[in-house]
Amino acid sequence: METVRELEETGDSSMETIRKIVCLQCLYYLGLGTFMALLVGTRVPRLTLLYLFDFAILTPHTTNGRCTIASFILAAIAGARFMLYVTERANKCLVFACTLYIIHLFMCIIYGGWPASITWWVVNIVGLAITSLLAEFLCIRRQLQDIPVWIRASV
Repeated sequence: METVRELEETGDSSMETIRKIVCLQCLYYLGLGTFMALLVGTRVPRLTLLYLFDFAILTPHTTNGRCTIASFILAAIAGARFMLYVTERANKCLVFACTLYIIHLFMCIIYGGWPASITWWVVNIVGLAITSLLAEFLCIRRQLQDIPVWIRASV
């Protein structure tokens, strides 16, 4: 994993790194909230923060639980797309993805206590893997694109 010094050597100052983390966290929760509203909000009378941060909601045994799990997986895919534009470098994707999910873990601990459900851990570890690997793939694909060079022919 990269340290702060290694991030600074690549051109990011500490404040810029913090801004990127905050931006990525906000975009992740925006995406998660959107998917929750679409998949879970139509099934429940009131959509609350409980669905974002309470580990007991993530259960494969109910329809709402499966829709919540699907929302987390879709948010992981959307998070990878967001990371493509925020981090812009493949070697930073793992660091930013881990930071994203560690902050989410702390938010869950603050909201509802230590996640005691194995389903919560599996969903979030799979989400971390999807986010980091897909973001790295997308960043590498972008870095390997040809740089357009326009040469004007003089006659």
